[in-house]
Amino acid sequence: MSRLAAYHAALEQVDTLRQLGRVTQVVGLVAEAEGLALPVGAAVRLHLEDAAPALGEVVGFRAGRMLLMPYAETRGLRPGCLVESAGGEGLVRVGPALLGRVVDGLGRAIDGRPEPDHRALYPLYNDPPPPMSRRRITEPVDVGVRVINAMLTLGKGQRVGIFSGSGVGKSTLMGMVARHTAADVSVVGLIGERGREVRDFIERDLGPEGLKRSVVVVATSDQPALVRIRAAYLATTIAEFFRDQGADVVLMMDSVTRFALAAREVGLSIGEPPTTKGYTPSVFAQLPRLLERAGTTEHSGSITGIYTVLVEGDDVTEPVADAMRSILDGHVVLTRRLADQGHYPAIEVLGSVSRLVGELNPGEVLAAGRGLAELLAAYRRAEDLINIGAYAEGTNPRIDRALKLMDSINAFLRQGQDEGVSLQASREQLLALMKER
Repeated sequence: MSRLAAYHAALEQVDTLRQLGRVTQVVGLVAEAEGLALPVGAAVRLHLEDAAPALGEVVGFRAGRMLLMPYAETRGLRPGCLVESAGGEGLVRVGPALLGRVVDGLGRAIDGRPEPDHRALYPLYNDPPPPMSRRRITEPVDVGVRVINAMLTLGKGQRVGIFSGSGVGKSTLMGMVARHTAADVSVVGLIGERGREVRDFIERDLGPEGLKRSVVVVATSDQPALVRIRAAYLATTIAEFFRDQGADVVLMMDSVTRFALAAREVGLSIGEPPTTKGYTPSVFAQLPRLLERAGTTEHSGSITGIYTVLVEGDDVTEPVADAMRSILDGHVVLTRRLADQGHYPAIEVLGSVSRLVGELNPGEVLAAGRGLAELLAAYRRAEDLINIGAYAEGTNPRIDRALKLMDSINAFLRQGQDEGVSLQASREQLLALMKER
């Protein structure tokens, strides 16, 4: 019966009318077409000259004509090219067969293996769950990273951002979480990533064990902006499918900044007015609609969202980073200063926060975490004096204790890429550290 139900659902989406139109003009990334009446987001098929048909999407309208953006290069597209509805507007096929697979922004396998056998149809641009249908977040999720587990504890269904400049270790930290997390499924969206780094991430950072219970969605930087946007929505849709099956899912997206840049590219191409740093208004409308889809529902299962934010010039107040902080339930800041010292993961504990840490930890663990943060803050205030030998021991008891424990504190905050530390072990090590004298 389940197979029949899947076929019936597919038949309901079949468009029995073949709608045709013609391309009238191509300007930059956008093609104009007339003769069709399709909604924004509808899929179209463009028949190119001397080439296989290319898929595209309706992105707007101008003077009674549809504005289309292909999912491939516009080379070979000319006035008069046939355009037809591709049907299945806004629906993608998902299923358990995606586990252990690597797909592109259109859901096609790119790992050299046969196409996965999908049975379920899910909306690509789904609405976020209503606020009153979301269960409260009361259970922590084990991400396998000691400093996050102990001091920046995440809950099942929480959304957190990893903020850093380029080359500071975002992808490595994501790989550690995907490999060592206790969640049932990991969904990784590599949005606008360098082509060279995709295989590095899968084979080095994620590893065979991590890939077995993961789905990786890839849209590299050379692909059209629409494919990069679609890949972010596809990764979220896949996470929603597994959540609806009752699984606790960790959804990781690297990076939301490149998603925003792709959305800016589309917005500017169709004539939206630019605002701060050229970002169009639709960018800041899309961000909450994408991110709010993660979380809990009234049923079992959850999506814990971890989104990397690439801050230009290490400026955490730039527009996308600022908008993300207002949407997310916490932020983990990676700093170049720590990375330059060989301190990995380069998490700046004093600049990071989880808004649910107080509800997810026992009182003694919470107090130990605050005590460690106080020692770090005291050490930072006196660091210059300590480095030049101007601090006299006995001047401040808190600084004295911080000096004695600094080696142990740094050992606690650092962690090898192949080392996974459970939530319980992280808490025990934090409590043991704060009992040292």
